Amino acid sequence: MAPSTRSVKLKRAAKRNLTDLGKRIPWVQRAMRSALKAKRTRSYAQMCAEVEIDDHTVMFECYAGRGYTCSPRALYQRMLADPKFEDYTFVWAFRRPVLRELNMREGYDVRGLGSTQNVANPMGIERAFGADALKELKRATLVAYSSPEYYRMHAKARHWISNYILPTHMLPRDGQVYLQTWHGTPLKRLGCDIAQDKANAMYQVDDIHKRYIDEGKRFTHLISPSPFTTEKLTTAFDIPDHGIDHVIIEEGYPRNDYLRTVTAEQIAETKRRLRLPEDKTVILYAPTFRDDQHAAGIGYTLKAQADFDLLQRELGDDHIILFRPHYLVANRFRFARFDGFIRDASAIQDINDLYIVSDMLITDYSSVFFDYANLGRPMLFFMYDLERYAEELRGFYLDLEELPGPIIRTEPELVQAIRAADSSSEPTADCMQMFSQRFNGMDDGNAAQRVLDRLF
Repeated sequence: MAPSTRSVKLKRAAKRNLTDLGKRIPWVQRAMRSALKAKRTRSYAQMCAEVEIDDHTVMFECYAGRGYTCSPRALYQRMLADPKFEDYTFVWAFRRPVLRELNMREGYDVRGLGSTQNVANPMGIERAFGADALKELKRATLVAYSSPEYYRMHAKARHWISNYILPTHMLPRDGQVYLQTWHGTPLKRLGCDIAQDKANAMYQVDDIHKRYIDEGKRFTHLISPSPFTTEKLTTAFDIPDHGIDHVIIEEGYPRNDYLRTVTAEQIAETKRRLRLPEDKTVILYAPTFRDDQHAAGIGYTLKAQADFDLLQRELGDDHIILFRPHYLVANRFRFARFDGFIRDASAIQDINDLYIVSDMLITDYSSVFFDYANLGRPMLFFMYDLERYAEELRGFYLDLEELPGPIIRTEPELVQAIRAADSSSEPTADCMQMFSQRFNGMDDGNAAQRVLDRLF
């Protein structure tokens, strides 16, 4: 017998009340997550029992379905160019807003989207992705993140390739290969290396140490671009000494192949796509999130502390700023009143596009600067909250004196540093080269091929 309208409404109301309670009380949210994980674990195990593993299916995703970028994309591109993989089925997971727009176009195999309404990307998918990316995705099956089709494809695929921790209830079956590419050389401490006395939102709803330990037991391979990164990721994921040689693939970062091989023509084309002027200095400002700026039910938010009014008065005539917050930052930023001086670049899928069109980088504690060093361009570190971040929130793996650029605390100093970087000197270039050799020494444009040789 079908449930009555009244009983359905009562169940929905009870669910809403429990969700609201969980947002206010951390232990309630943890209990809800634990129960949900147990339910999903049983469901996924049942799916695995019904689905046969296919040797020629590869499952890709970036940032839990938020993007088409990073090392998974670089590996996918290399596989597309290799005749050896002509008969493979490639599957990419995306969150629904992206799939809705692709679903409105011809030539894309979109699954698991359901009957949700199509909503266009405000920036336009051509600018956000680029023509090459849109063409590449026509070769793949596209599934909605966290849909039944998403889980079925994971159960089926011989290989999983992700740069982010996958849903914790999915365990690889015997014979499945899980390549964790990760997403950057770490400056700030990760996982098991974060002290539990820090003001970290991850401890409010999750045991971050356990999460990283479980992930370290789950993946079969982990990419590293350098001995430094190998050492730090080994402790962050609590990989035992006897497993390092079997797990770590220390061959460089596939995602940096593009930075080593990009041509002047590709840079010019990307500038045209992003509608950037040729007569202004382009600054990429890429701050990370703050662990103590977290809202239940929303996620991480960021208070943009830079005085953009001052920066526009001092630099607006001959500079523009591309603002790219961390992918976990959930709040939106409105820069319309700056009349194009500041542009929100958070919708651009591949941050490499922003790297190559920018003349300098401003960041704080984000790992973007390690990759950007491949380009040998000026970098500035705007660390207005350095003491709090270092002592109360995260802590660092690296002595900050080793950073390949000045640490700046105030906006007037930032303006001066930008002006100085406009006329970058050779000593700065020499410093950058030494830094890049230490942390990116294996990035030579062929890292993706070496990783695939190891993986297959």
